[in-house]
Amino acid sequence: MIRSLNAVRVAPLLRFALLSSAVLAMGLVASACGDDQAAGSSGKLNVVATIAPTGALTKAVGGDLIELTVLAGSGVDPHEYELTVDGRKAIDRAKVIVRNGLEIDAFLDKAIGENKAKVVTVTDGLNLIDGDEAEKKADPNAKDPHVWHDPLNDKAMVDVIAAALAKADSANAAAYMANATAYKAKLDETDRQVRALIDTIPAENRKLVTNHDAFGYFIRRYGLAFVGAVIPSQTTQAEPSAKDIAALVDLIRREKVKAIFAESSVDPKVARQIAKDTGVKIVDDLYGDSLGEPGSGADTIDGLLLANARKIVEALK
Repeated sequence: MIRSLNAVRVAPLLRFALLSSAVLAMGLVASACGDDQAAGSSGKLNVVATIAPTGALTKAVGGDLIELTVLAGSGVDPHEYELTVDGRKAIDRAKVIVRNGLEIDAFLDKAIGENKAKVVTVTDGLNLIDGDEAEKKADPNAKDPHVWHDPLNDKAMVDVIAAALAKADSANAAAYMANATAYKAKLDETDRQVRALIDTIPAENRKLVTNHDAFGYFIRRYGLAFVGAVIPSQTTQAEPSAKDIAALVDLIRREKVKAIFAESSVDPKVARQIAKDTGVKIVDDLYGDSLGEPGSGADTIDGLLLANARKIVEALK
């Protein structure tokens, strides 16, 4: 549950043994120097997140203490997103910019100008999956950017975000740390629930064909098998050839795949046709590159993980 600064009490602070002295020190400096320079006109810390998943994690940590702008918001394919005038203005006034990195939010690069010092890349230091063959031809060091589909990655990113917000707004550092701890506990519980759901799928059915290669971290975390993708890439900007589609149809039949999974933010037309040709189920509302709209139950990272797991289990059992 998100907590504001007013909800942070003495007892919870005592549990943050490793952080308490630093937090108190930052608070004293803020009182002496004045931290209102870090806040916008609302009195809150101005923060920009580049894509919906990083925005959801930032909201979980910042709660009501920040004024958050998400550039490529819920339902938007970040691979196709183009920065707007309002987005550029939000970047200019931001005190912290939270980006995913790994090229999925490359639209930020030309816009940040002299604001690079405000940018925190949450994927630094994660155990990353290599990029697909096409991407590695262009960049041998390319990595899969869809890191939020593994709750262990999410927990690490929450820590990075909390540290960045605490540094920019030291008067509220204790609240950011408390919110981060609470959300990491929620992610642990989500991880247990997802694993329990996946465990109900017969071993021989744990095979995924997706619209594009966006679920590698989920597959790795929960012991699923990736058979193939309609768009044979980790970006939706690639296009399948007739040869690619024919090969995937043969593979689906040979592997006795039970369903094809498409994402809510990507056109499922080709995936639906392949499902029809092979006689398998089509699930066309997974959350891959983005989150669900508010009230969908998938408008948070924990909600996204559970929503996807339930749909996968229902189709593969």
